[in-house]
Amino acid sequence: ITDKGLGNGISLIIMVGIIARFPGSLLTEFNIGFGAEGGGLVIFLVEIFALIAVVAVVILLVQGTRRIPVNYAKRVQGNRQYGGARQYLPLKVNAVGVMPIIFAQALMFIPSTVAQFASGSDAGYFLRVLTDYTSWGYNLFFGLLIVVFTYFYTAIMVNPVQIADDLKKNNGFIPGIKPGKNTADFIDNVMSRITLPGSVFLAFVAVFPAIAIVFGVNNQFADFFGGTSLLIMVGVVLDTL
Repeated sequence: ITDKGLGNGISLIIMVGIIARFPGSLLTEFNIGFGAEGGGLVIFLVEIFALIAVVAVVILLVQGTRRIPVNYAKRVQGNRQYGGARQYLPLKVNAVGVMPIIFAQALMFIPSTVAQFASGSDAGYFLRVLTDYTSWGYNLFFGLLIVVFTYFYTAIMVNPVQIADDLKKNNGFIPGIKPGKNTADFIDNVMSRITLPGSVFLAFVAVFPAIAIVFGVNNQFADFFGGTSLLIMVGVVLDTL
């Protein structure tokens, strides 16, 4: 799959595995909704519209970019002129994908392990709250970890100094900004500003399945309301398209 240009083969297989669970989860939610304790057609339609809205938000998060205008100086070689055109440097709002959620989920396993050794104390109660993925304490801490890891991983993945050097080598410059250190500082400031809303949106997407469970959505269907499953699915589909 990878060699023939259809995208990343491993990502496609993971995406298919996620989508394959959707029909069964939807049917289960449908049966529960129209059962004796279900909310009927109206509640089921509200859940479907909420799912569509969350998918739309994830698409905006994955595709959102801050375009910085870049001008290239004109240069003449022989009878040909190169450069002189305006292009844009796209800085993604979410430049790190699902990695912050994966890191945060890995750390959230620690409280459940520690809680086994402190079951009778106040600390044990606090730790047990952090093991309940539908509690406000768990989701607040989980969301804060995602915001922190988003900044951390963005700092590793995006190198403003390297971007500024590449622009300078190709006779490119940002209008009104001096090449070199000033350009690197400008790109760094822009990335810091767009990473904040990007990390908050990412945290919201990660905790939304727990919110859906609190409102009565079954666990299997709630997984499609956010988290790594939805981000992987939307990201791979967009890359394939």
